[in-house]
Amino acid sequence: MTRRVVQLYFGLFLAAFGIVLTLRADLGVSPWDVLHGGLAETTGLSFGLIVQLVGAVVLAGSMVLGVRPGFGTVSNLIFIGVFENVLLDLGLGEPVDGLLLQAALLVAGTLLIGVAAALYIGAHLGAGPRDGLMVALHTRAGWSIGWARTLVEASAFVVGLLLGGPVGIGTALYTLSIGPATQLSFKVLRMTPVKETTTEPI
Repeated sequence: MTRRVVQLYFGLFLAAFGIVLTLRADLGVSPWDVLHGGLAETTGLSFGLIVQLVGAVVLAGSMVLGVRPGFGTVSNLIFIGVFENVLLDLGLGEPVDGLLLQAALLVAGTLLIGVAAALYIGAHLGAGPRDGLMVALHTRAGWSIGWARTLVEASAFVVGLLLGGPVGIGTALYTLSIGPATQLSFKVLRMTPVKETTTEPI
Protein backbone atom coordinates (compact mmCIF):
# COMPACT_ATOMS: atom_id res chain seq x y z
CA MET A 1 0.00 0.00 0.00
CA THR A 2 2.84 2.41 0.80
CA ARG A 3 4.36 1.82 -2.64
CA ARG A 4 0.99 2.42 -4.30
CA VAL A 5 0.41 5.68 -2.42
CA VAL A 6 3.90 6.92 -3.33
CA GLN A 7 3.28 5.92 -6.95
CA LEU A 8 -0.06 7.75 -6.91
CA TYR A 9 1.37 11.03 -5.67
CA PHE A 10 4.45 10.85 -7.86
CA GLY A 11 2.11 10.35 -10.81
CA LEU A 12 -0.04 13.32 -9.76
CA PHE A 13 3.07 15.49 -9.49
CA LEU A 14 4.27 14.41 -12.93
CA ALA A 15 0.82 15.21 -14.33
CA ALA A 16 1.00 18.72 -12.89
CA PHE A 17 4.53 19.16 -14.23
CA GLY A 18 3.45 17.99 -17.67
CA ILE A 19 0.51 20.39 -17.67
CA VAL A 20 2.79 23.26 -16.69
CA LEU A 21 5.12 22.40 -19.59
CA THR A 22 2.19 22.53 -22.02
CA LEU A 23 1.21 25.89 -20.56
CA ARG A 24 4.76 27.13 -21.05
CA ALA A 25 4.66 25.98 -24.68
CA ASP A 26 1.80 28.47 -25.17
CA LEU A 27 0.49 26.74 -28.31
CA GLY A 28 -3.08 26.18 -27.14
CA VAL A 29 -5.07 25.02 -24.13
CA SER A 30 -5.96 21.37 -23.41
CA PRO A 31 -9.12 19.85 -25.00
CA TRP A 32 -10.91 19.93 -21.66
CA ASP A 33 -10.12 23.62 -21.23
CA VAL A 34 -11.55 24.24 -24.70
CA LEU A 35 -14.75 22.67 -23.40
CA HIS A 36 -14.59 24.60 -20.13
CA GLY A 37 -14.01 27.86 -22.00
CA GLY A 38 -16.84 27.20 -24.43
CA LEU A 39 -19.28 26.38 -21.65
CA ALA A 40 -18.22 29.44 -19.67
CA GLU A 41 -18.74 31.61 -22.75
CA THR A 42 -22.15 30.08 -23.45
CA THR A 43 -23.54 29.99 -19.91
CA GLY A 44 -21.91 33.06 -18.41
CA LEU A 45 -20.70 31.02 -15.43
CA SER A 46 -17.16 31.39 -14.13
CA PHE A 47 -14.44 29.20 -15.61
CA GLY A 48 -13.63 27.67 -12.21
CA LEU A 49 -17.26 26.77 -11.54
CA ILE A 50 -17.53 25.17 -14.99
CA VAL A 51 -14.42 23.06 -14.27
CA GLN A 52 -16.02 21.80 -11.07
CA LEU A 53 -19.40 21.10 -12.67
CA VAL A 54 -17.90 19.27 -15.64
CA GLY A 55 -15.74 17.23 -13.28
CA ALA A 56 -18.80 16.24 -11.26
CA VAL A 57 -20.79 15.27 -14.37
CA VAL A 58 -17.92 13.23 -15.82
CA LEU A 59 -17.35 11.51 -12.48
CA ALA A 60 -21.05 10.60 -12.29
CA GLY A 61 -20.93 9.27 -15.84
CA SER A 62 -17.92 7.07 -15.16
CA MET A 63 -19.61 5.74 -12.01
CA VAL A 64 -22.68 4.79 -14.06
CA LEU A 65 -20.33 2.88 -16.36
CA GLY A 66 -18.96 0.95 -13.39
CA VAL A 67 -15.80 2.88 -12.48
CA ARG A 68 -15.83 3.52 -8.74
CA PRO A 69 -14.07 6.54 -7.25
CA GLY A 70 -11.49 6.00 -4.55
CA PHE A 71 -8.78 7.69 -2.53
CA GLY A 72 -6.87 8.37 -5.74
CA THR A 73 -9.89 10.10 -7.29
CA VAL A 74 -10.12 12.60 -4.45
CA SER A 75 -6.34 13.04 -4.47
CA ASN A 76 -6.48 13.72 -8.21
CA LEU A 77 -9.14 16.40 -7.73
CA ILE A 78 -7.08 18.15 -5.07
CA PHE A 79 -3.38 17.61 -5.59
CA ILE A 80 -2.85 18.10 -9.31
CA GLY A 81 -4.10 21.65 -8.79
CA VAL A 82 -1.97 22.06 -5.67
CA PHE A 83 1.17 20.86 -7.46
CA GLU A 84 0.39 23.09 -10.46
CA ASN A 85 0.11 26.14 -8.21
CA VAL A 86 3.46 25.36 -6.57
CA LEU A 87 5.19 24.95 -9.94
CA LEU A 88 3.57 28.09 -11.34
CA ASP A 89 4.57 30.05 -8.25
CA LEU A 90 8.16 28.99 -8.97
CA GLY A 91 7.84 30.63 -12.38
CA LEU A 92 7.98 27.40 -14.36
CA GLY A 93 4.87 28.22 -16.39
CA GLU A 94 6.15 31.38 -18.06
CA PRO A 95 5.60 31.18 -21.85
CA VAL A 96 8.69 30.80 -24.01
CA ASP A 97 9.57 32.19 -27.44
CA GLY A 98 10.63 30.22 -30.45
CA LEU A 99 8.47 27.65 -32.22
CA LEU A 100 11.05 24.86 -31.90
CA LEU A 101 11.30 25.27 -28.12
CA GLN A 102 7.53 25.58 -27.82
CA ALA A 103 7.05 22.36 -29.79
CA ALA A 104 9.65 20.57 -27.64
CA LEU A 105 7.90 21.64 -24.44
CA LEU A 106 4.53 20.53 -25.82
CA VAL A 107 5.91 17.09 -26.72
CA ALA A 108 7.68 16.73 -23.36
CA GLY A 109 4.56 17.80 -21.46
CA THR A 110 2.33 15.40 -23.39
CA LEU A 111 4.69 12.47 -22.77
CA LEU A 112 4.90 13.31 -19.07
CA ILE A 113 1.12 13.45 -18.76
CA GLY A 114 0.91 10.01 -20.41
CA VAL A 115 3.47 8.57 -17.99
CA ALA A 116 1.70 10.25 -15.09
CA ALA A 117 -1.64 8.70 -16.04
CA ALA A 118 -0.12 5.23 -16.18
CA LEU A 119 1.40 5.74 -12.73
CA TYR A 120 -1.54 7.18 -10.82
CA ILE A 121 -4.16 5.01 -12.51
CA GLY A 122 -1.88 1.97 -12.25
CA ALA A 123 -1.71 2.46 -8.48
CA HIS A 124 -5.32 1.18 -8.45
CA LEU A 125 -6.46 3.65 -5.82
CA GLY A 126 -9.05 5.31 -8.04
CA ALA A 127 -8.79 7.04 -11.41
CA GLY A 128 -9.29 10.77 -11.85
CA PRO A 129 -12.79 11.96 -12.83
CA ARG A 130 -11.97 12.35 -16.52
CA ASP A 131 -9.70 9.30 -16.60
CA GLY A 132 -12.65 7.23 -15.41
CA LEU A 133 -14.32 7.53 -18.83
CA MET A 134 -11.18 6.22 -20.50
CA VAL A 135 -11.02 3.28 -18.10
CA ALA A 136 -14.72 2.56 -18.62
CA LEU A 137 -14.32 2.45 -22.41
CA HIS A 138 -11.32 0.14 -21.99
CA THR A 139 -13.03 -2.29 -19.61
CA ARG A 140 -16.61 -2.17 -20.92
CA ALA A 141 -16.10 -1.74 -24.68
CA GLY A 142 -12.73 -3.50 -24.94
CA TRP A 143 -11.06 -0.49 -26.53
CA SER A 144 -7.33 0.04 -26.17
CA ILE A 145 -6.28 2.66 -23.66
CA GLY A 146 -4.93 4.77 -26.51
CA TRP A 147 -8.17 4.84 -28.51
CA ALA A 148 -10.25 5.36 -25.37
CA ARG A 149 -8.15 8.36 -24.26
CA THR A 150 -8.21 9.82 -27.78
CA LEU A 151 -12.01 9.54 -28.01
CA VAL A 152 -12.54 11.20 -24.62
CA GLU A 153 -10.15 14.06 -25.42
CA ALA A 154 -11.50 14.50 -28.97
CA SER A 155 -15.08 14.63 -27.68
CA ALA A 156 -14.20 17.41 -25.24
CA PHE A 157 -12.32 19.21 -28.02
CA VAL A 158 -15.17 19.06 -30.55
CA VAL A 159 -17.90 20.10 -28.12
CA GLY A 160 -15.76 22.93 -26.79
CA LEU A 161 -14.93 24.08 -30.31
CA LEU A 162 -18.63 24.16 -31.26
CA LEU A 163 -19.33 26.23 -28.14
CA GLY A 164 -16.66 28.75 -29.07
CA GLY A 165 -13.88 27.64 -26.73
CA PRO A 166 -10.27 28.78 -27.29
CA VAL A 167 -8.25 26.56 -29.64
CA GLY A 168 -4.62 26.54 -30.78
CA ILE A 169 -2.48 24.27 -32.92
CA GLY A 170 -1.13 22.73 -29.72
CA THR A 171 -4.67 21.76 -28.72
CA ALA A 172 -5.12 19.67 -31.86
CA LEU A 173 -1.66 18.10 -31.54
CA TYR A 174 -2.27 17.23 -27.89
CA THR A 175 -5.66 15.71 -28.71
CA LEU A 176 -4.14 13.38 -31.29
CA SER A 177 -1.01 12.43 -29.34
CA ILE A 178 -2.09 12.02 -25.70
CA GLY A 179 -3.85 8.69 -26.39
CA PRO A 180 -0.80 6.98 -27.94
CA ALA A 181 1.45 8.52 -25.26
CA THR A 182 -0.76 7.12 -22.50
CA GLN A 183 -1.00 3.67 -24.05
CA LEU A 184 2.77 3.51 -24.60
CA SER A 185 3.33 4.52 -20.97
CA PHE A 186 1.08 1.73 -19.68
CA LYS A 187 2.98 -0.79 -21.79
CA VAL A 188 6.49 0.40 -20.97
CA LEU A 189 5.78 0.74 -17.24
CA ARG A 190 3.84 -2.56 -17.22
CA MET A 191 0.86 -0.93 -15.56
CA THR A 192 -2.78 -1.94 -15.90
CA PRO A 193 -5.76 0.45 -15.76
CA VAL A 194 -7.81 -1.73 -13.42
CA LYS A 195 -6.71 -4.16 -10.75
CA GLU A 196 -8.56 -7.08 -12.35
CA THR A 197 -6.67 -6.67 -15.62
CA THR A 198 -3.96 -9.31 -15.86
CA THR A 199 -2.63 -8.39 -19.32
CA GLU A 200 -1.19 -5.23 -20.73
CA PRO A 201 -3.60 -2.88 -22.51
CA ILE A 202 -3.92 -3.67 -26.23
